[in-house]
Order: sequence, then structure tokens, then C-alpha cells
Amino acid sequence: MTLAEALPAKFTDPDWTAKGEPRARVAFAGFSTLWFNTGTLCNIACANCYIESSPSNDRLVYLTPDDVRPYLDELEDLQPGPIEIGFTGGEPFLNPDIIALIEMALARGHRALVLTNAMRPMMRPRVQDGLTALAKRYGDALTLRVSLDHWSRAHHDAERGAGGFDETVLGIDWLAAQGFAIALAGRTCWGEAEADARTGYAALIAQRGWPVDAGDPGALVLFPEMDDLADPPEITPACWGLLGVNPAGVMCASSRMVVRRKGAAAPEVLSCTLLAYDPQFSFGPHLADALGETRLNHRHCAKFCVLGGGSCSA
Repeated sequence: MTLAEALPAKFTDPDWTAKGEPRARVAFAGFSTLWFNTGTLCNIACANCYIESSPSNDRLVYLTPDDVRPYLDELEDLQPGPIEIGFTGGEPFLNPDIIALIEMALARGHRALVLTNAMRPMMRPRVQDGLTALAKRYGDALTLRVSLDHWSRAHHDAERGAGGFDETVLGIDWLAAQGFAIALAGRTCWGEAEADARTGYAALIAQRGWPVDAGDPGALVLFPEMDDLADPPEITPACWGLLGVNPAGVMCASSRMVVRRKGAAAPEVLSCTLLAYDPQFSFGPHLADALGETRLNHRHCAKFCVLGGGSCSA
């Protein structure tokens, strides 16, 4: 047996790396964002969806107002004052209660961030009417972040399917015409420098007249790719200094996500928006029990968050 064969596999032990070093942990510093996964059903199936959403994946079912309300109540007790409430999916606008869910957050004084592909589910008249009513009442407290994987039709459609770019662009056109606060989310898997990507987006934004600053990392978020076949290094406490990364800036230091699994009696709270199916990142049904540290025991913790600097929050 070789030494490599004798060593345990990477990302298996919650406390120790394959090399026998202590695994890095991230302490929770308070809520900057509380996410609600509105359900994993989506109108499309991307080539590499971060959470495996599709027209048939209902492993995470639609959240209802009765699911969400107790968490907003608990948040007020744990951390009074406004924060960002994020709604993700799947495609949130497939959830029949999405307008009511967004308004529940806004009515309590929180900011709301909705992640969408801006395609047909958002463009239904009932949804459009609900969104415009929210915009009139709450203004820029509501932001819609649209997934536009690349500024070119070819790359975007390679990920989301033929015709996806044109449909999404029309959705963004509608949001811009109605005066919504808009952000865009792209990917960095195309082999181009970030400056070139932002230049490409800036040209498209100027052409369409969208109210988005391509130079602002909060207005145009460029996500690192998540790759289940990648082999990133495991993160240890020593890595923070070596990499110049502050663990307080990692997503799980300031956010949690509420999901409801198919067949579950109640929702539960996860430490990460991107690891919805791994039970080691579940804290149980209450926010109060989700204030502990997160062990970085997944390749996405290393590649996407620590090394890639990715964060779903605004």
C-alpha cells in the first residue's frame, strides 16, 4: 500500500483534513443575509446548475408564508433591525406565493434580494403586477439579481439553452423600464480576464440602457465555477494567513438558508446556500440553533468560497 492509499480521502472527516491537519472553521458573526430557498423547481435545466435545479427537481419544495413567517419572527428576537432577506431557488417566480413572501420581508423593514433568470415565470402578468405593486410601495428596498451567465449570447446559451439569452435580456429590459433596482450575476468559467468580462457586460448594458454599473462588484457579481470533479486543497486555520483571507468575509460567517425538503414535516436551516443536500451543513429547524460555526468540509467551501471569493449575498 502506498502512502497515498493509506491516507483518508479529502473532505471526509469534519474535524481533520486528509493530511491530519485541523480543518478550518468559520464562526458565525451575525445575520447579514437570511436566505429562503423557495423550491428547486426551475423552468430550465442549466448545464451546471449550482443547486441542480430543473423542471423535475423538487427535492426542495415550495416554501409558503406559514413556513417563512416563524423565521422572520425568530430573526426579530435574535437580531432586531433590518437585514437582507434573499430569495433563491430554483426559479423563485415559479413559487405561487413568491410575491407574498417578498412582501412579508419588505413589510418588516428588511431589504429583499430575489435571484431570477428573468424568463417566462417572471413575465407572467400576475407576477408582473405583483412586482410593480411592490416596487411602488417599497422602491429600491427590492432588488432583482438576474442570472446572465455571459455578456455574449453564445456563452450564455451554452449554459442555459438556445434562446435563453434573448429571453432573459427581454426580461431585464422590462425590469429596467419599470424602474426596478437590478443586479446581474455572471460566471467566470469562460477563460477571460475579469476586466474583459466587465467591459463586455458594460457594452451590453449601455446598448440596452439598463441601470447597472458593470464596474461595481455588487451590481455585477461574477461567480467562480462550482465543479464536483475539482480537487482543491483542504482549508486549515493556517490558510487564512497564507491566502490573506479573512474568515469573517466567507459567506457562512454572516448568512443562513431556510429550506424545506420534500416529505419533511418542517423547514430547516442550513449554513450554506450552495450545499442544500449535504446533511452535515444542516442546523435543524430553528435559527437559534444555527448560530454555531461551520466546518469547511466540502470541496465547494474551498474552491468557491475561500479560493474563489464567491458569495451569494449582495
